[in-house]
Amino acid sequence: MPESRPFVSLATDFGAAYTAICAGVVYSIAPQANVLVLSDEITPFDIREGAMLLRQALPYLPVGVHVGIVDPGVGTPRLPVAIETGRGDVLVGPDNGLLVPAAQKLGGVVRAHALENPAYRLPEVSASFHGRDIFSPAAAHLAAGVAVTDLGSPVEPLPLDVPPPSAGGGELTVPVLYTDRFGSLVLGAERADLTAAFGDLPPGTTLDVAWTVPTPGTARVTFEETFGGVATGEPLLWIDSSGWLGLAVNQGSAAETFGLAGARTLTLRPATPHS
Repeated sequence: MPESRPFVSLATDFGAAYTAICAGVVYSIAPQANVLVLSDEITPFDIREGAMLLRQALPYLPVGVHVGIVDPGVGTPRLPVAIETGRGDVLVGPDNGLLVPAAQKLGGVVRAHALENPAYRLPEVSASFHGRDIFSPAAAHLAAGVAVTDLGSPVEPLPLDVPPPSAGGGELTVPVLYTDRFGSLVLGAERADLTAAFGDLPPGTTLDVAWTVPTPGTARVTFEETFGGVATGEPLLWIDSSGWLGLAVNQGSAAETFGLAGARTLTLRPATPHS
C-alpha cells in the first residue's frame, strides 16, 4: 500500500445507506484512509454485473484495497476472501467469482486468503451483513498495513461462472454479461472473437442476432463504431469502452425493444436475405 493516505474503494448492491455504514466501519478502523464509494447501485444479486464493474473500473483507480460485495450467498458456507494482485491491490469480498475478473486485469492473482482471523472482524458478526462485519473491517486493517497472509488460510478463489464465446458453423454464440442502466446488453465477447468468427467487420456490416430466452426471437442489426452510426431508435452492435461487444438501441433500450430481460446468450450470424 502507498505510504501516504491508503486508498479504499467500495462497490456494492446495497444502496446508499448500507454502503455508507461500510464506509463508516472503514473510517473507524483506518481514519487515515481515503474511501471512495465506487458504486452502491449494482443490480441486486447480479454477480456478473458487479464483476464487470470491478474489472472495468479498478485499473483506473489508485492502487489500494477494493471491496466488492454482491453476495446472495451471505451466511452460507461460501468464504469471505482477500485477493492480492500483481499490481499490488487487494480485493476483498465473497468468494463467488465476483473479484476474479478484476484481479486478472490487475496483474493476476498473487495469493488469496480466507477472512478467518477474528482480530480483523467486528466483535459480533451477523448472518446477513458481512459487508459491515467482515469485509469492511478486513479492508480497513489491510489499508492500515496488515498483511493478507495474516487474515486466514490460503485459498484458491472461485472463477466467475460465465461461459466463453463459442464460434462454429458460421455463428458466434456469446453470453450476456449484464444489462446496463440504458438497457444495452453487454456481451462476453471481444473484437478478436468477432474477427475469428466472421473476419474483419467494417462499420455498417449487417448481422442477424437470435435468442431463445425469454422467448425466441431475432433482430437484424448493423455493427457500428458508435451509437451515432444508426438513426435514433435503431439497434446496433458495437465494442464498448471496456472492449466488450454490446447490443444497444440508439437513445433507447435494447432490452425493452427486443424483450431481452433475462436473456443469457445471443447467437450472431451473417445476415441472410429476407424471403
